[in-house]
Order: sequence, then structure tokens, then C-alpha cells
Amino acid sequence: MDFNNIYAQGFARLATRSLPVTLADPAANVTAVIDDLQMLTVDGVCAAVYPELCLTGYSCGDLFLQTALLDATEVAVVELVRASAQLLPVIMVGAPLRWQGRLYDCALIISGGRLEAVVPKSYLGFEERRWFASGVDAAGWIDIAGWSGAPDEMPIGAMFASRQVIQIADVPGLSIGVEIGDDMSVPVPPHAEMALRGATVLVNLSSSPMNVSQARTRHMLAQSASARCNAAFVFVAAGAGESTTDAAWDGQSLVYECGELLGESERFSQQPMGTVVDVDLRRIAQSRLRQGIQGENLAVINRGAEGDFSRSGLIGLIDDDNENRLALPAGDIGLRRPVARYPFVPDDAIALARHCSDVYSIQVAALARRLSVVGPGTKAVIGVSGGLDSTNALLVAAGAMDQCGRPRTDILGFTLPGFATSAGTKSNAWKLMQAVGVTAQEIDIRPAATQMLKDLGHPDDQYDVTYENVQAGLRADYLFRAANQRGGLVVGTGDLSESALGWCTYGVGDHMSHYNVNAGLPKTLMQHLIRWTISQGKFPEADEVLRAILDQEISPELVPSGQLQSSESAIGPYPLNDFFLWHLLQGASPSRIAYLAWWAWSDAGVGTWPSGTPDANRVAYDLATIRGWLVKFYQRFFTSQFKRSASPDGPQVLEVSLSPRGGWRMPSDATAKTWLDELERDVPMS
Repeated sequence: MDFNNIYAQGFARLATRSLPVTLADPAANVTAVIDDLQMLTVDGVCAAVYPELCLTGYSCGDLFLQTALLDATEVAVVELVRASAQLLPVIMVGAPLRWQGRLYDCALIISGGRLEAVVPKSYLGFEERRWFASGVDAAGWIDIAGWSGAPDEMPIGAMFASRQVIQIADVPGLSIGVEIGDDMSVPVPPHAEMALRGATVLVNLSSSPMNVSQARTRHMLAQSASARCNAAFVFVAAGAGESTTDAAWDGQSLVYECGELLGESERFSQQPMGTVVDVDLRRIAQSRLRQGIQGENLAVINRGAEGDFSRSGLIGLIDDDNENRLALPAGDIGLRRPVARYPFVPDDAIALARHCSDVYSIQVAALARRLSVVGPGTKAVIGVSGGLDSTNALLVAAGAMDQCGRPRTDILGFTLPGFATSAGTKSNAWKLMQAVGVTAQEIDIRPAATQMLKDLGHPDDQYDVTYENVQAGLRADYLFRAANQRGGLVVGTGDLSESALGWCTYGVGDHMSHYNVNAGLPKTLMQHLIRWTISQGKFPEADEVLRAILDQEISPELVPSGQLQSSESAIGPYPLNDFFLWHLLQGASPSRIAYLAWWAWSDAGVGTWPSGTPDANRVAYDLATIRGWLVKFYQRFFTSQFKRSASPDGPQVLEVSLSPRGGWRMPSDATAKTWLDELERDVPMS
């Protein structure tokens, strides 16, 4: 496996291009396209999309009916087809072509010295009907004047009439469906059926003129299409050179992937415009597998089609058998897309604030509902350590009491210091409880822990798992018995990241509770959620202590070694582990996770930071470090399923979950060997 190569990792480099057009001069336009394609070939682009009617210009008007222009267009097509033998990309360009006495607005798919397919526009605008026929029912063969290659006849319409797709075999997972202009705007657009027939990249060659709302409309339609179809959606419009007699042209192009914007060109330039992006074909395939309903939807368009073999879904195969097709580039050619270092956390400040608001509201509403169902006077019992998880649980409990119209004194907060509890965290716990206004109490667990260790015959200075779990277990015992005694419900504090790693003691507070409000919340998002709480002024008296809690290193504080017991030193950096978890839950393989983490977290990578990430957290990791922690992640994730299988109720706040009741199901005795073997085989040491 070529670990460093985007094509080996399931990406496809695509380009949108809007070149200044010379109206009614196909020879000049095809020369410009060929020159542009030579640059894209060097850049490793495997598919390039140009606007509708770009070989003539869209605004030719009645010149479209002139024989001279149509003859020159066919000559230009022949020149482009021949030139394509020395060009890497699959080429999609627009041109007017004649067939059976009618003229069609067409998209041509060209590759490796062959005209692979011709797609006529189906849904025409009012003015377009003056010159062009609809391609809804077009199916047959078209002759290209001056063509001397093989075959002598080229197909037209079959792909479009049946919503079929082009498959490119030497880029696994890349299947292209093509439509034109207003085809994307109709209630049942061609791209929807093409996606159901396997197209992973949906392309719209457009030349629509610009008005003040058009750019927003294009974004809306492209984003919606890519999200609904679990696909990439590529849109490109005409720009400079088109006639401005009654219109203006901006050359806008967009690429969306599964609802997310990958790239957008500049607009209104007199120079060539476009964007080059790397589409994640494996992400698209995994999205379709997880959704699982696109195959069922295909039955709708197959009704009444029995025996119609023209609806097979395949118009052509561009593959390695084509000896003229250039080989894809090998080695590291970079990655042209951002990779979120914190995939659970939106990068944009506005989106992050909205995200945190929704997460907090979900947690608050869920706990308020659970408290009211147990009983109208049910107390919320929380062990408050002064750490991140219990802090967030306490803030959620306060919000739940406010929502229920109950006093915050109905929250019973307990600090339970043990052998290694630091003065700083204990002080923070008390300051937090007092600032929020809860009923606070301290229970020193050291006498009981000392007695239990003595009863077990365990040495006082043997700081092993028994020593640690005696303390953790006693804390849970006190909380549950306090809940029995005082009519309360134990609110859990363990989070999604700890659940994934098994970094929790079975049956105790960070694992077991009556209701775990943090169950669906990863550590990286929790940090931003608390920052959002401060920014919103929800608990102004607690702002100072909340900042102090955010600044301290995460630690279980169970071993009195004289040094801070760092969680991340034992299990790995939480940002890396959350990155691994996100992509594992998307179905990514170990080598692909390592590749994406390398691009996200290395100094030379393309990783993005969420808004408000402190400078102290902006670190980098090399491939060897990523690989080492990824091995540990898989080992811990697989061996910890038995803990997740016994986890208590808790609200799902994100699109992913590890709840055994619906979020994540796997046998507790499964082995990680397959994943570790793939990682060992396909990921280099450095």
C-alpha cells in the first residue's frame, strides 16, 4: 500500500474550472481547455469539470443554429478527444451537438483519447427551447464530423435517459453522474436517480447567469443534493467572456461532500477560476452503508422497468484496459482538503456556539425529565471532584433544576477526598459548589479505604489497581447510599472518551450511576462546552473557578506518588483519542485513521482548529507518535466493551454514541487482531 498517496487512501482529486470564453470560437476555447488540462495533469487531478456549452459560450443566441458554428464545434471536440490521450483527467465539457435533425445542449465525457459518453440536457429553460431539444427521451448514436478514431459512432443519450453513471475503475469508488444546468432544480432531479444507481460524484455543468440571490440558491441546492444522496456534488458555472447584453456571469463553482462544503472558487474574475479538492470516496461509501436506505429507495425508480436492459446503470467503464489513459500519480502529492483535528467540535465560532447550546439544552432537558419521572422531589446526587467531568455534570444539574423551577439546593454535591486528592482540586470543588449554590458536603474516604485495604491484607504503599479502585469504589458506595438516604438520583460523570478507552473503574462513579448526563459527550467537546458556559454568563459567580478547572491537567488523583498522575500519559492525548474514536465510528480502517491523523496533526498537515482553542493545546504529533497511540487505542477499545455493555442510561447528544442499547453494539469478547494486523502491515513506523 502506498500509504502517502491520496488515491491509495480512497480520495479522488477533482477540479472545477471556469475559463474566460471566446464567444462563438470553438477553436480558441478548446485550445484554452487543453492548456488548462495540462496544468491539471501535473497536479494529479483525475476529473475536471468545465461549464455548460463552454466550447462555444452559453450566450451565443441564434448563432447556435448556424452551420459554421456547429461544424467548428465538432472539429473542436475531435481535437479535445485526441489531446486527451496525453492528459490525466476525465474531462467533462459542454458543447452543442446535432443528432437526427435536432440540436442538443450536451455534456461530453472524454478520457484517454476516447469520447466515453454524451449527456444531453433534459430540462430546458424557456429561452433555451428556442434552440435546443430536450434530451429526456434521447437515445441512440451520434456521428462526429471529422472523427477518424474508433469507434466511428459515439453514443448519445443512453446514459442520461436512463440516469446512468460513468465508472472509473482505476479510482476505486469513483462513479460519476452528469447533469446540466436546471436539471438540478427540478423536483425529481436526474442526480438523485444517478446516486441511487451508484454515482458517488454528481456533476452539474451550468451556465446560469448571476443575480443577487443566485449564489445562495446554488449553495442550497448543491448542499442539499450532496447530503440527501450521500455523495459529492460538483457545480460549475460560466464566467468571463459571456455576453453581458442582458446578463452577468460570475464563474462560481462549488464542491460539497455529504452536506459539507469542500471548496468554492472566487467569482467575477477575468482570469481562469475554479477549485481543486480531494473528495473522500470512502467516506461516501461508509455513509451509504451506515444509512442503508438508498438501496430501498432504488426500488421506486425500478418499478415498471423489468426487462429494460438500457437501465443497467452503466454507460461506460474508464479503466486500466485503456492503454492511452495516463497512470495516476504515485507517492505523496499532498491532500487538498481540511482535516478537523477535533472532529466532534465545529471549527467555526458561530457553529460552535450553536452546537454547544444544543448539547447543553439536550443534557439539561434529559436530566430534568429523568428527575421528574423518578419523583417531583428527587434530589440530584453528584460526586464533585473539581475535575472537568463532574464540573459539567454539576452545571447540567443546575440547569435541570432551573428548568424544573426547583432550588439548586436540591442538588447534593459531595467532595470525597482520597489519598492523593490535591488541595487545588478539592478547593476548586468547594468553590464550584458554593458558586453554583448547591448543598455541599465533604466525606473523607481515607479512613474507610485504609480499613478496606487492611481487611484485604493489602500493603499501604503498594500503589496498584487495587489501591486505586478501593478509593473509586468507596466513592460510588457513598454516593449511592446517600441517594438512598436522601431521596436522590446519582448523576453520572463519566464521558464518551473514557467509555471508549475503558478509562473508568467498573461499577463505580465514572462508570455506574442512576443516570449519566455526560455519556454522549467526548472530552474535547466538554472543554469547549464549559468555555461556552462562561461566554454565555450562565453561572457568572463560577467563572473564575471554571477557568481554573479548564487549565488544570486531567488526573484521577488516586496515587500519592508526589507527582501528578496524568491520565493522558497513561492512555494518550484526549484530542488524538477523540480523533481516532470519531473516525472508527465512521467505519474507517486503522491505516486510513493513521493517514488522516497524520495530515491533521503533523506540522506540515492541513488540520483545522476549533475557534477558541487555547495556544497551549495547539500541539503537533509525528506519524510514529500517532501510530503508537493508535495501537493502544484499539487495544483499549476492544478490551473495554464489557464496561460499555453495562453502562447506565444517558442522553445521546451527537450523531454517534457508544450506548449498548442503540449506539454501538459489539461482542465483549471480540478481538482487535484484524485491526492491529492491518495497522502493522499498512502504516509505516515514521
